[in-house]
Amino acid sequence: MTKAARIIKHYIIPFIMIAIGSAVAAFALEEFLVPFTILDGGVVGVSMILSKYLPVQIGILTVIINIPFLIVGFKRLGRLFLAKAVFAMVTFSIFLSVFEEMKAITDKEILVVVFGGVLLGLGVGLILKSGGCLDGTEIVALLISKKLDLSVGQIVLGFNIVIYGVAGVLFGLDRALYSLLTYFITSKVIDIVEHGMEQAKSVMIITDHGEEIADAIHTRLGRTCTMMEGKGRISSGTKTVLYCVITRIEVSTIKKIVNDADGSAFVTISDISEIVGAHIKKKKEPAHAASKVVAGVAGAPVAGTAAKKGGSVPAAGSAPVADNGSTGTRAQAAGTHGNRHQGKPGKN
Repeated sequence: MTKAARIIKHYIIPFIMIAIGSAVAAFALEEFLVPFTILDGGVVGVSMILSKYLPVQIGILTVIINIPFLIVGFKRLGRLFLAKAVFAMVTFSIFLSVFEEMKAITDKEILVVVFGGVLLGLGVGLILKSGGCLDGTEIVALLISKKLDLSVGQIVLGFNIVIYGVAGVLFGLDRALYSLLTYFITSKVIDIVEHGMEQAKSVMIITDHGEEIADAIHTRLGRTCTMMEGKGRISSGTKTVLYCVITRIEVSTIKKIVNDADGSAFVTISDISEIVGAHIKKKKEPAHAASKVVAGVAGAPVAGTAAKKGGSVPAAGSAPVADNGSTGTRAQAAGTHGNRHQGKPGKN
């Protein structure tokens, strides 16, 4: 890749996407949520509450309140993060002013909640996916989580519950309930935009038929497997441990492959929040080309660790397939996602 292509891919395109995301988020706020006092969480939600009592626009309040968070973020995440965050907040403020005088799209509150939440999630998701943010509360949540036995997502949710509680006192309980419903819709859309519809899953298979299963997975799904050698704690027998990454729609196929080859294989299936490195999408190599790693040597070109450290591999037996997927929160998206809610804008 040439230098010019790298600049376009890593700098110009992300800023364009951030601008588009800011425009969509601002449109969702001003045309759907603000006229009905349906709030977002985080800094934008606080800005929306304050704008009801201060002669200052939501966008300007958002920038001002985020300044201390931006300073902390700059120290932790660097100049590029600061540049993208400031750009997102400035463009968001500008688009809020543009859409402020436009007439609301609808007066039906259920439509406001659903479409406002979807559009807000789409806009914020584009911003987060491009490395920007509109909400600095997750930076604080990240620092707090290091001192308390709480995840970033739990802390951010706690912040938002407080905000919605205040909204309930000031504007009525129904406003708080509508805001909470919008928050959950927005969070889900952000997840979809950031991670896609086909959420990745990691699969670990402990079997006596490693070669056969690995070949079948590569032939039918086009996925290579990392192969390791494991030893059961009780049986002391040697087993083959396969590790690969698939999409959600491929789960049923891989279960059938394993059951057909080895009915006593032990399989775990877990959600993956992010993949770094090569990831085969379709069949490109002969079936025998699956990569091999022996006894815990890292070789998988995917996120995660192929084998547990310092522990024994469970022996293959009659244990059923276990799907241990965990559901993440929006806050985790930031690297968190986290708070995946690193920049979710709020509504007024």
